[in-house]
Amino acid sequence: MSDATDDLERRRGESNARADEFRAKRDRLNAEARTVAEERAMIVDELHAKSAEAQDHRRHRDQLNDQVREEKRLREEWNHKLQELGDRVQEMRRTRAPRPGAVPVWRLKKELKELEFRHMTTALTPDQEKRLIEEMKRLEAAIKDQDAELRQDPEVETAMRALAEAREEAEKHHAAVGQLATEAQAEHEAMVQLYESVDELRRRADDVQARLIEAKSAADEAHRAHIAAIEEVRDIEKLLYAARGGRAPPSWADAEPPKEEDFLARLKKGEKVSTEDLLELQKSGRA
Repeated sequence: MSDATDDLERRRGESNARADEFRAKRDRLNAEARTVAEERAMIVDELHAKSAEAQDHRRHRDQLNDQVREEKRLREEWNHKLQELGDRVQEMRRTRAPRPGAVPVWRLKKELKELEFRHMTTALTPDQEKRLIEEMKRLEAAIKDQDAELRQDPEVETAMRALAEAREEAEKHHAAVGQLATEAQAEHEAMVQLYESVDELRRRADDVQARLIEAKSAADEAHRAHIAAIEEVRDIEKLLYAARGGRAPPSWADAEPPKEEDFLARLKKGEKVSTEDLLELQKSGRA
């Protein structure tokens, strides 16, 4: 009987050792899983922050694009007014005869353009260029003189002021279109860059999630192995109890029998269960 008892004691020690090894492995894997979970939480927090920032850039871009569309509408409106007022001023210049002997403005402007073209495209001697420039200055002065005379007419003066205002407004809205479009493009590029970062963070989060699942699965497997080893100890303790003729240690008489629910709860948590607990459960008929 002693050899059998010794063999059971050896087997019990081996099973206890395996249970301790699996418990240590389980705890190590659970700690690793917690670390990986924290890493994933940090990545997800960063992902959410960048996603929210990208959304802000998108909203700002859309607002700027709305302003671009409005500025384009206003530019078109003022360009139309500019065209109408320009046509009106030109009509006034054609219908209001210059002073006797004066060359009409339209002809002066035509001659000026021809001279400007000749100056840019023709090789001239220094004297020819000098005379050409002097003639261009004379034509410009004549045009200004006639414009000044024309402005003496209140109706013409009002039309020319309206024309200048329309040109200023059209140019202002044209500049606004360019500025707002540039800002909208910058917001769009920032949004795209952030979404690319979000995609990369999402891939990293998926990779870390796979590691987390792997660690938790391994921890669960180690826990099951730990429970299996404890059950082996339990079975061996039953055999030892029987081999000793059902004699229990003196302390059993005074000890309060453990509750089966407490025992199972501790076992499921992976806590170590003493041999005395197992034997007491056997003695009380619950093991």
